[in-house]
Amino acid sequence: MNVKTVSYLNKDAAKILTNSLRETGFAVLTDHPISISLINDAYKQWEEFFHSDIKNNYLFDKDKQDGFFPFGTENAKGYKEKDLKEFYHIYSWGKYPNEINQSTNLLFKNIVELTSTILKWIQDETPSNIKSLFSMPLPKMIKNSENHLLRILHYPPLSGNEPFNAIRGAAHEDINLITLLVAGTQPGLQVKDTSGTWHDVTCDIGAIAINTGDMLNEASGGYFPSTTHQVINPNNQIKNESRYSMPLFLHPKDEVILSKNYTAGQYLKERIKEIGLRK
Repeated sequence: MNVKTVSYLNKDAAKILTNSLRETGFAVLTDHPISISLINDAYKQWEEFFHSDIKNNYLFDKDKQDGFFPFGTENAKGYKEKDLKEFYHIYSWGKYPNEINQSTNLLFKNIVELTSTILKWIQDETPSNIKSLFSMPLPKMIKNSENHLLRILHYPPLSGNEPFNAIRGAAHEDINLITLLVAGTQPGLQVKDTSGTWHDVTCDIGAIAINTGDMLNEASGGYFPSTTHQVINPNNQIKNESRYSMPLFLHPKDEVILSKNYTAGQYLKERIKEIGLRK
């Protein structure tokens, strides 16, 4: 499985990235315009947050789905065991911890802007017969959407008493249109190819992993795959260390038509129930 790493500055970046997404569902972007110091500052802030009891003052709202989700809240679709993680959901309109500075909000804004460029690349490089399936151009689907979700993930050190078969992030596909994942603080991300073999995604600090989600798969009639991926448990050398990552899930506006079967809003509600975040 050949997940391409492409420089944002490469004159052929749009073509290389789109081809990688088409073939594997993933690509890795380097030399992008988002500040590495901004990323590092945000990670530092959230490390302190997750290691304090203050997080419990921001427990998630079951209807709005914003705020802090304690350890053992979520399971992947089709899995009974809960993932070994805790996390915080940030929406543009949602609750934002007073203890976190504005670096995360700025990072959110910058990634959304970068995504608009990425989606234009994909739109331009997609064959016309596939583009004809889109109800509107891809960048327009996410413009002014209030559904974008920045998820700050903390995978605590392993104690050795975890339930059998439980891992940090069980195999799943992303619900949304496209995901931009700021490189995690440790390795662990893997993607599965069509033969069922797992492959590590090499993503250096500061790089951004990009993957297509279920909504783009639906909107493109299956042209862009929504590739299964997971976060595996660490080896013995780093099992006593926390892992952090920050994916931004880009969602269309609720009323955007994905296909004859779904609007984006309908699709999202169905999937949130499947992963146990809403009954």
